[in-house]
Amino acid sequence: MHFNFPIFGTVSKLFLFNPAVMTKNAIYLVLVLALFACNNDTKPAEDQQEGMAQFADDTSFQDKHEIPEEIAYQGKGTMRKIPGVDGTDVNAYVILAEKPFEKVLFVFQEWWGLNDHIKQEADRLYDSLGNVTIIAPDMYDGNVATTREDAAEYMKAFTQDRGSAIIQTLMGFCGSSADIATIGWCFGGGLSLKASIQLGGQGAGCVLYYGMPVDNPADLGPLEADVLGIFADKDRSINTEVVRKFKENTSMAGKNLTVHSFDADHAFANPSSPRYNEAAATEANAIALNFLREKLK
Repeated sequence: MHFNFPIFGTVSKLFLFNPAVMTKNAIYLVLVLALFACNNDTKPAEDQQEGMAQFADDTSFQDKHEIPEEIAYQGKGTMRKIPGVDGTDVNAYVILAEKPFEKVLFVFQEWWGLNDHIKQEADRLYDSLGNVTIIAPDMYDGNVATTREDAAEYMKAFTQDRGSAIIQTLMGFCGSSADIATIGWCFGGGLSLKASIQLGGQGAGCVLYYGMPVDNPADLGPLEADVLGIFADKDRSINTEVVRKFKENTSMAGKNLTVHSFDADHAFANPSSPRYNEAAATEANAIALNFLREKLK
């Protein structure tokens, strides 16, 4: 028996050459191996997941996401393939403004993926904001879910390493002088916040609709953009306690957060959802547009 680590060599000598204490030192050996495993620097896969992934197997959360109806949508933009900083190409739906990389908005998908509904929303934002380039990145690298089970698997498989590489790639695509705002819903709401944190000084503003915020004030350190959080009081996943803690954490980190909560349920701003609340959605969308117009003027 041979170990590459000195402490393992010591334990192995005790175990092999002193039969009188074999049982005791066998236990010691197991404990040492367990201690080493606990202190291993390799992060488990779940630590790399996006925050919403904790709800992926929750049937009540799944039930709040109706299967999107098929739409035949001819968008204003085009799909672009951008060489990724990690060696994997980034796919993105892009609508270029007249001055392409002066003002930019990243639009983040829901848990279904970059489907036609998100492209349609990207077009709406382009029409509403004027001379702003819209980029909707494909965070699932080509996968688009048509069932809740597929959506759950894609969301669980997504890692922060890949997400960070996508954002870094898009930052290079836009250039260091671009002012970049972010917006997203649900799964995309959490991505919107994390992207704005990664953008640092290039961040112009962040909108998250009922997405999971980061839960550590220290993680907000690089964030320079103002944040607009839009939440639903009846949401049992991103609930009032989550919102309360987010307010507390941003205050502790010295960041600017404005929260608007509505008497509605998760996905209330999604017109294809039975929980769509037209009055709340109209008000929330107007607040978000005014915020983005101010930040990207």
